[in-house]
Amino acid sequence: MSNYQVKILSVQQVTHNVHAFTVEKPRGFIYKPGQATDLSIMKEGWEKEKRPFTFTSLPDAGILQFTIKSYTDHNGVTNQLLQVKPGDVFEISDAWGTIEYKEEGVFIAGGAGVTPFIAIIRHLYAGGKVGNNILFFSNKTIKDIILKDEFEKMLGQNFINIISEEETKEYYHGRIDRSFLQGHITNFNQPFYVCGPDAFTAAILDTLKSLGANPEALVFEK
Repeated sequence: MSNYQVKILSVQQVTHNVHAFTVEKPRGFIYKPGQATDLSIMKEGWEKEKRPFTFTSLPDAGILQFTIKSYTDHNGVTNQLLQVKPGDVFEISDAWGTIEYKEEGVFIAGGAGVTPFIAIIRHLYAGGKVGNNILFFSNKTIKDIILKDEFEKMLGQNFINIISEEETKEYYHGRIDRSFLQGHITNFNQPFYVCGPDAFTAAILDTLKSLGANPEALVFEK
């Protein structure tokens, strides 16, 4: 697997703890919507600290973009990303990953796990192929919702937010569990795309299987 050094072109705030990093695109670099790369910050002491991040730009764009949540409770890579600025350099690997769009279905995301779905849904929207795809997006609070306005524009009423730690009249309060899935999905014979924290993903996948979903139609990072 090859590595590439890319200069940061811009850093934009998306939510209170999420930023979009736009970087140079290496000549001939290819990836599919939903895929990721191993990324490190080319600063002293951090060059070998590689972490997986998903491309949120479209494959035919002239740049690469990553939409990344920073965790400030420890001094890790995402916390260090708060210090980078245009002109700094990332090192990235060739693209990899098993999250890939197959056909119309249900996307289920927990927090920053939505990032593989950003490029997929942007790609579908750009091609006029969003169809009846649905995104169930679970977050702790309203302010944690990533790209709320853009998802509303792309998906309309098929963008459904679930808020676990804040009661609101606007969105469903609770968690994506068996009861929620049974109450919101009538057809379990379709693809399901699942991404989030490991425990979230495992629980959703197990529940979907128990409700009759075809294991072969479950798309997640293996």
